[in-house]
Amino acid sequence: MQDYYYELVVKVSSHKELFADFLLDTIDVGFEESEDGFTIRSEDELETIAWGLEQFCEALQKALGEIIELEYKHKKLKNSDWVELYQKSITPIKIDKFYIHPTWDAQNPDLINIAIDPALAFGTGHHPTTASSLRAISKYVKKGDTLIDIGCGSGILAIGAIKLGAIVDACDTDAVSVENSKENAQLNGVEFANIWEGSCSLSEKKYNVVVANIVADVLTFIAKDLKNALKSDGVLILSGILDKYENKVLSFYKDCDILERIAEGEWVTLVLKRK
Repeated sequence: MQDYYYELVVKVSSHKELFADFLLDTIDVGFEESEDGFTIRSEDELETIAWGLEQFCEALQKALGEIIELEYKHKKLKNSDWVELYQKSITPIKIDKFYIHPTWDAQNPDLINIAIDPALAFGTGHHPTTASSLRAISKYVKKGDTLIDIGCGSGILAIGAIKLGAIVDACDTDAVSVENSKENAQLNGVEFANIWEGSCSLSEKKYNVVVANIVADVLTFIAKDLKNALKSDGVLILSGILDKYENKVLSFYKDCDILERIAEGEWVTLVLKRK
């Protein structure tokens, strides 16, 4: 570990979700969302990312014909301070059958434990989309089910399904996420049936459950692939949807019935089944 790390605190006046999509597509480190922006941390300097955000903001203003204010602060901080503060800020969380905890906290003997170290993972269960996806998995996944987690990130959803007795494949277009999922599976003493870098279209299997916690636009782009991966009586769990984009997403899944809608704040998770 280096002695220092860099922190970039970003604030935007509007269209935060578009900036989030830009960061997801362009950086290979995780970031925290705040009410009006993001915090990015890395052991590498972040000036290039700051410049990229400026360019993206300028292009977005031209495309939308409106003014978007962008502010950021770039700091160099001691790594030891960051690790200690970060560990103190992350607390275990109970989500239905699951208990998500970092490795430095004790397990819960009454629940299904998932160990995720937040300094090494993109998904820790604290974000509403991850939490609501786990709630859906807790309710709809049965022992012996086949499941694919598309855009697996930290692997937390796939690991939860495996611990319920499902046979799980996982994929992500980001190589770092695939390696992160493998590491977290090993940390939890479970194995994927298969995991790969790339899209779900690389699999010819049909699954009882298809899970995709991504973003609304991607859920529309890959709607056909998601439905093709589903068995005729299977369940589709879609998450990462801001409520204002819910109808847009559903317009691509008109051949599905809504089994359940799980809302947390401005985020929505949809559980669908083919008509």
